[in-house]
Amino acid sequence: MSEVLVKPLRLVRSRTYLWAAGGVVLLALPFYLDRFWLQAGLFAMAAAIGAIGINLLTGATGQLSMGHAFFLAVGAYGYCVFAADGGDGLTGLGLPTWLAAVLATLVAGAAGGLFSPISGRLSGAYLGIATLALVFIGQHVMFNAHDLTGGANGRDVPPLSLFGLTFDDRELLVAAVPFGSAEKLWYAGLVLLAAGALFARGVLRGRPGRAMNAIRDHRIAAGVLGVPVARHRAAVFVLSSMYAGLAGVLLALVFQRTVPDYFGITLSLEYLAMIVIGGLGSVSGAVAGAVFVSLLPQLLTRYSDALPLVSAPGTGGIAPGEASRYLYGAAVVLVVLFLPGGLVGAAARRHVRPRSGEIHPGEER
Repeated sequence: MSEVLVKPLRLVRSRTYLWAAGGVVLLALPFYLDRFWLQAGLFAMAAAIGAIGINLLTGATGQLSMGHAFFLAVGAYGYCVFAADGGDGLTGLGLPTWLAAVLATLVAGAAGGLFSPISGRLSGAYLGIATLALVFIGQHVMFNAHDLTGGANGRDVPPLSLFGLTFDDRELLVAAVPFGSAEKLWYAGLVLLAAGALFARGVLRGRPGRAMNAIRDHRIAAGVLGVPVARHRAAVFVLSSMYAGLAGVLLALVFQRTVPDYFGITLSLEYLAMIVIGGLGSVSGAVAGAVFVSLLPQLLTRYSDALPLVSAPGTGGIAPGEASRYLYGAAVVLVVLFLPGGLVGAAARRHVRPRSGEIHPGEER
């Protein structure tokens, strides 16, 4: 077998072994980590699901959205409305929680579908401003529709039940290790993230992905070539909204309470930072950026006593949340200036190096 074929095979095998080892580690973590780290990981998983959705919309199709937080809120509160039994005086339909999660995701997609005619007519900064209005509308509804949202105090989130297993804090012994809500939700989060990532990867590698990239690079030329631009843009907006709704459901289950303040403009900006830092148009880039942005404030909070200039709010230093925004804001600037492909693009360039005498595409002899 020629050397040209052997090297790609070795690369595929090494990646397969790496993914397998990573999967085993992720499956084993609940047996060794405490609740803080498991919750941090769950927040990262939820953020990754939402980031994959906005990367399909903004990174792959070129539709700027600043309203992602609105669709996360639709998913989170939709799950509460569908799953709650109304015993707390708030509206609740009392549906099975697994069905409530599915319906909440579909409702988020439907909300994106209602907005898609507007997204089909606007582009660039105009679309970003229009989607920003969704966040303000959502904030008004969440604070004032008390029967649905509980107002400023939010509402409790019913625990998920699936196949007779309830994902709550009642301990379940597994191999002599007590499993609470965080341990149980860990595996649910892994399944949802893996399914969402594989589906998005299939979309990007197939004909829809090529059409999305054509629309992003040159919308008029894509239309001339026969790509149904309006239909694709609407479909991607719906799909992105469904990813956001699913992320909102997982976040609600982890927090165990939904509050309106969380679903503000800051959250939407954080999702844009995730995909820029990780790499636009890449599923793995969305996951990497989500892990970076979502874990940074939690790590700063955890180790604020040992870090210079960072301290608890009200003690004279920089609060961990504020410090994290400075850091990933600086990361966005550095990525835009020096790593236009994001973290994943930089890693890919390191692994693909030409041998002596070879030339990169576009280079001249």
